[in-house]
Amino acid sequence: MPVITIIGCRMFEDEIMHLLENDPQIKKVFVVENEDCKGIVRKMTEAGLEYIVLPPEKIPDKSAGDEKGLTLIVYMLELALHAIPENLKKTVYSKVELMAPSSDGILLFYGLCGNVLGKIEEDFKALDCKIRILKEENGEIVDDCIGAVLGGRGRYLEVLKSCRGVGTFFLTPMWAVNWREMVRTAGLSQNPDDITMSKFVFDYAGYKRVARVNTGLDYEKDFDACVKEFSALFEFEITDLEGTLQLVESCYAKTKASVLGDCTQTQV
Repeated sequence: MPVITIIGCRMFEDEIMHLLENDPQIKKVFVVENEDCKGIVRKMTEAGLEYIVLPPEKIPDKSAGDEKGLTLIVYMLELALHAIPENLKKTVYSKVELMAPSSDGILLFYGLCGNVLGKIEEDFKALDCKIRILKEENGEIVDDCIGAVLGGRGRYLEVLKSCRGVGTFFLTPMWAVNWREMVRTAGLSQNPDDITMSKFVFDYAGYKRVARVNTGLDYEKDFDACVKEFSALFEFEITDLEGTLQLVESCYAKTKASVLGDCTQTQV
């Protein structure tokens, strides 16, 4: 009856959905109730997945997990946390402490994000719960949500070099549908509808192009329309990039293998 908790930024909603839909070993899913779970709950409902939404204090102890399969707990956190790195660190650390008693393993859907989460595995190594964060095959933590779906730092750097000095704004499906909120939280403009101010900031920073990162996931039906709107508003050229889910799938598989292995040994 192993229990894995995923704690993640809403930017990773689609990637988490992909795992939920494609892992037959998952027999029960709990979603922690908060303001940020609405998006993934909607997508789970649309996909026909069964789930139970509970407030944090009602999440059952890991001993109550389904003996016939894996229990997954999904805890989504707000998009704006990255705007203040120390707030991001404080929040993520507090959620790990909160969910550890209910989990055999916790996978964090975050990257370095301002270099505040680089030591989180080490900081929680004393817990009776495995803590993992998204990493590349060489063991380095991914830079951010864009780096994760491009496949890691090497591919990220290749793409940046291919831009040949032209400022490029990357849009995954979740970035595309939430770009107004992200413009505000990034400090580009206090009013995301003030396109003139946002355009001034983009121009000053040298942005000329928007990269549409195709992850192969279609949970956000308005992805293309949002990219085109963004491009038209800021007069950006659109370029297409192929994303990959390999890094995300690999991190999840490693987390699951470590948890299932420990549970098997305990039962023996």
